Amino acid sequence: MKNFILRALTGLLYVVLLVGCTVLSPLTAYFFYAAVAMACTWEFCHLMNRHYGATLNTPIVAFTSVLLVSACWLMRIGQTEGLQLLLLAGVSLIFLLIFELYHEAADPLRNWTLSFAAILYTAVPFSLLPFIAVNYDAYTGGNIYEWIYPLALFIFLWANDTGAYLVGSLLGRYVPYKLFPRISPHKSWVGSIGGGLLTLLAAYAVACLRPADLATWQWLLTGLVVVFFGTWGDLVESLLKRQLGIKDSGRVLPGHGGFLDRFDSALLAIPAAVICILYLLK
Repeated sequence: MKNFILRALTGLLYVVLLVGCTVLSPLTAYFFYAAVAMACTWEFCHLMNRHYGATLNTPIVAFTSVLLVSACWLMRIGQTEGLQLLLLAGVSLIFLLIFELYHEAADPLRNWTLSFAAILYTAVPFSLLPFIAVNYDAYTGGNIYEWIYPLALFIFLWANDTGAYLVGSLLGRYVPYKLFPRISPHKSWVGSIGGGLLTLLAAYAVACLRPADLATWQWLLTGLVVVFFGTWGDLVESLLKRQLGIKDSGRVLPGHGGFLDRFDSALLAIPAAVICILYLLK
């Protein structure tokens, strides 16, 4: 019971922070997602150093992730510092290459590969969010912040997780067909279908609340994209943990593991959903 309460409180705080920062303003959203990207990158580097024999320069890799996310958000909201930060991120990437000349690591190629993989896996998704959240308004001649798009992606992810858990728990024993037993023995096909149906219901609710943004079928399509890529994102992180021989990516979030455990689905769902929404809005 104590663990359940702790898990519930942590989850509630996470939801309040994400929803509050996303809805309040583009600046609060930027600070939140930049912090999440830094935490995910730091955690990824720590795992590689501890369990995979790498010697990554964790502070510099995490700093580069923050620079990339900051550059994209600031450029989209019209801040000139965004371009400067993007150039600085490029310099930081070059530094990661040069650093290995003096680091004298046993396997510099591994460090290079994992450093760039960390940024691609954990920072790029959050750097793409402003491309759907901040758009040009022809009537005012300026940018407008449409928080519904990034928030909807997380609503769909939460609906998918909730539906998969509830339906899988109720019907999994009667329909014991596993989705991907080699990677995640607890995920079932019936649970995934339940998660998809609840996500479609959430997408329909969003379409009813914001009918002027996307048509109902477009919101439903976006929901399906989130379902598929969110599930793959979960499986990718499960494969990563299985390869490293660990159960959780960290212990930062009581009852939830680490940041990668919390945002694993989003890391693949965000890029796919951003591409989908930009195509639908063009």
